[in-house]
Amino acid sequence: MSPVKRMGIVAALVCAAPLASADEAAAEPVIPAPEFVYCTTCHGIDMGGNVVLAAPRLSGMDAWYVARQLRGFSKGWRGVHPEDAGGHEMRPMAAMLSDAEIAAVAKYVSRVQSAPPAVTVDGDAGRGKALYASCVACHGPAAAGDRELASPPLTGLDDWYQLEQLKKYRAGILGSHPDDSYGQQMRAAAALLADEQAMADVVRYIATLGAQ
Repeated sequence: MSPVKRMGIVAALVCAAPLASADEAAAEPVIPAPEFVYCTTCHGIDMGGNVVLAAPRLSGMDAWYVARQLRGFSKGWRGVHPEDAGGHEMRPMAAMLSDAEIAAVAKYVSRVQSAPPAVTVDGDAGRGKALYASCVACHGPAAAGDRELASPPLTGLDDWYQLEQLKKYRAGILGSHPDDSYGQQMRAAAALLADEQAMADVVRYIATLGAQ
């Protein structure tokens, strides 16, 4: 890939929306983007996601978490299992980014805004509340996450994506790499959910927290 196209990927994310104040813009030079490609193509310029492409909503996600996930793809902790089709697409995208570029992408994602995720998963929120008790220690009672525990907020995520991730953790498609300690924790947590309906119930309850 040419240096121009490679920088275009990062510049597209950094420059896709006028999020910075005038002072911030003066302090942070803008790299002209020759084209908007890759990340914005799937996730959208506002990082609102696209369910048709199985690309989740990323806007507002904590920068530290975005950076960690990109490094996970780059290092081969994610996107290597034969059944992780979405991960296979993400891994080469992350692998070509430097640490500085990962930081720039993560910063953009954390600052851009999009519409709140729609509720699409059919589950029993009441039953999900009881099941969510095992998630509270890491993600908190309001699913707001805890950086000290490396747990991201859950309320801004698409419910369909959360359900798919839980299924992948439970099946060992995610969280199997020996260096992915946080993924292993999530795999163990997903194993506590008896079946797909239990996962849907938890996800549906999380959606009620996001609406509060």
